[in-house]
Amino acid sequence: MLDSKFLMLSIKLEKSESNNSAVIEKKPAELKNKSPKYKVLLHNDPVNSMEYVTISLREVVPQLSEQDAIAIMLEAHNTGVGLVIVCDLEPAEFYSESLKSKGISSSIEKED
Repeated sequence: MLDSKFLMLSIKLEKSESNNSAVIEKKPAELKNKSPKYKVLLHNDPVNSMEYVTISLREVVPQLSEQDAIAIMLEAHNTGVGLVIVCDLEPAEFYSESLKSKGISSSIEKED
């Protein structure tokens, strides 16, 4: 599947009396070829401390600031579930499994 950042190529064969040649034409890829994104979810955790969950979020998802990690932890604490990050499937699985390995409840779901 092509990502919208890539260009689709079409090849036209041109025949003439002197030689055969191929011409490559670049066309913008369709947006519908965009790879699906997945939400990494943090579930409310009555076992681990808020501090442990916040630190673990930052260890597993290094691009989160301390404020982001606290906000995600509080969202999960107050509503039952918090959105950690939206990304491609492989990193989403990695982040969720890494949180689980630290004893923190997490899941992924396809973004709408």
